[in-house]
Amino acid sequence: MPGAPGVRGARRVGPGGPGGAAGVRAVHARQRGRGHARPGRGGLRADAAGGGPGGPGVGRRDRGVPGAPRTGARPVRRRTKAIAAGSAAAAGLAAAGALYWAGGDEPAASAQDPGATATVEVQDLARSEEVVGTLSYGEAHTLSGAKPGTVTWLPEPGTVIGAGDAVYDVDNAPVVAMTGDLPLWRDLAPGVEGPDVAQLESNLADLGYEGFTEDDAYTDATAAAVEAWQEDVGAAETGTVAVGDVLFSPAAVRVADHVAAVGDPASGPVLSYTSGERRVTVQLDVADQDLAAEGQAVAVALPDGTEVAGTVSAIGQTVAGSQEEGSEEPETVEVTVEVADQAALGSLVSAPVTVELVSETREDVLTVPVEALLALREGGYGVEVVDGGGAELVPVETGVFADGRVEVAGALEAGMEVAVPE
Repeated sequence: MPGAPGVRGARRVGPGGPGGAAGVRAVHARQRGRGHARPGRGGLRADAAGGGPGGPGVGRRDRGVPGAPRTGARPVRRRTKAIAAGSAAAAGLAAAGALYWAGGDEPAASAQDPGATATVEVQDLARSEEVVGTLSYGEAHTLSGAKPGTVTWLPEPGTVIGAGDAVYDVDNAPVVAMTGDLPLWRDLAPGVEGPDVAQLESNLADLGYEGFTEDDAYTDATAAAVEAWQEDVGAAETGTVAVGDVLFSPAAVRVADHVAAVGDPASGPVLSYTSGERRVTVQLDVADQDLAAEGQAVAVALPDGTEVAGTVSAIGQTVAGSQEEGSEEPETVEVTVEVADQAALGSLVSAPVTVELVSETREDVLTVPVEALLALREGGYGVEVVDGGGAELVPVETGVFADGRVEVAGALEAGMEVAVPE
């Protein structure tokens, strides 16, 4: 089938065929199932070293500093980037009410009353972005019939059709879906050779038919298998496959809507269809292309808050949006995210979702709460280490900010207590 991958309710016909999903009509009697293991669902975590199932993870959310002003926000962004070290960090901390001056005549806290404290921990931290995407079955394509006659049956919209299923009926005989990249562009009969023959024979073997050699030659043995298949689906037993008898598609498809009605000529547009699986598309700002890479694992948050695992499958090469100077319309590229666990998506057909893209991960680093940072008058940052009845101001270098904590490096060790000004 041209366009999107693979194509009633689908109908599986034929005596003795195994039962399919509700509303699906089988058109073969020797279906040989092939199981496909699905990858496990994953998530993003921020765990202390050695804690939580599976060991340290990475941050689920990078909220930066609560209350920090958003700069350069774009329509697809729900949260801005985590604050970087340096002057940008100072600005964000000040806006969040988490900036404390230390040094000179204005110490941040007294040794006698350090106030609340927090523990220096070893963690994995991840800086991430959340962008808005759309969950859907993708663009709809129109299927035009190639077989003369009259449409006598159509699948219900929403039906997913795979190899061996009836796509629609012409003169009470099914047009059958099979898996393949090549369209059926010629009649297949004994003596014909080519990749289209190999494609047909592969499907016959997958459907359980035997007695022929899987190659690119249509032999008398192939014709015998075709006759057996035609008997099972209720078609004329000719031993040949004519153009329009079979529709090849790379993968299963979902019926979107009817274009023709029962009783219409079968040689015109019959129905529209989409991909058989839902995926997420994100219009990502060109400036943020570095956040996504093919094969990258992401977290997809559904409207009800459920998180499912996804994988970036494609990044568009065409820039959309206005490229005129002074235009406020952002330039974007389309990023496609596949979701292996389709059942986790429930009954959603189309919905807005949030995709979390992890842009930087730091493993096994020392971290403290963001509120523990003190801005030193001479520049940079420090933390106040509390030990018994005393306290010491220790300069630190900051790294990634995530989940309300910040990576720090300096004369610190895991387990130390630091003051957290109130």
